[in-house]
Amino acid sequence: MRFFRLHIVSFLVVVFVVIVAALASQAARFLVVDEPGKSDAIVVLAGETSIRPVRALELLRQGVAPRAFLDVQTRDVIYDQHLIEIARTYVNGLAEANRVSVCPVVGFSTNAEADDVSRCLQPLGAHRVLIVTSDYHTRRALLIFRHRLPQYQFSVAAARGPASFGDAWWTNREWAKATFDEWLKMLWWEAVDRWR
Repeated sequence: MRFFRLHIVSFLVVVFVVIVAALASQAARFLVVDEPGKSDAIVVLAGETSIRPVRALELLRQGVAPRAFLDVQTRDVIYDQHLIEIARTYVNGLAEANRVSVCPVVGFSTNAEADDVSRCLQPLGAHRVLIVTSDYHTRRALLIFRHRLPQYQFSVAAARGPASFGDAWWTNREWAKATFDEWLKMLWWEAVDRWR
């Protein structure tokens, strides 16, 4: 009988380990939501400055929205130039310059950035907004914006950067760091920030 119980316990441990491994293998995939919808405006979240804007411009050219905003941190300086000035120069050089604007961001988190985005969207009278952000950040950004700004209907598009993130997170150090970091932020949002 004791031998039988030992086998049952061993079997349950193996089943548990297999289930945990299967769930963990999907950890990165769960973070990504890529469902861009027809919108009144596209908002490119602050942070990454090459892949996100390119993805937003693709969507703008496809007619997903008539306007786009690049969120840019007001406090960031690259060497001796303020990032916001670099962004304005970038926007002025675009063929779509009359359809793209810089949205100054003073917040230090996605949660705080939502307030800055609201300020930039208000003059437009927008109702449907497409968020463009890094692939690993899409689910959390969508949750935060829907919670913080319920007056808008949000969808999200993933700007994929294979150098920094991928579904097989356990095969690449950077991917593992991005997955772990984003899961920590997601858990913090669900446990703490959502309730403030």
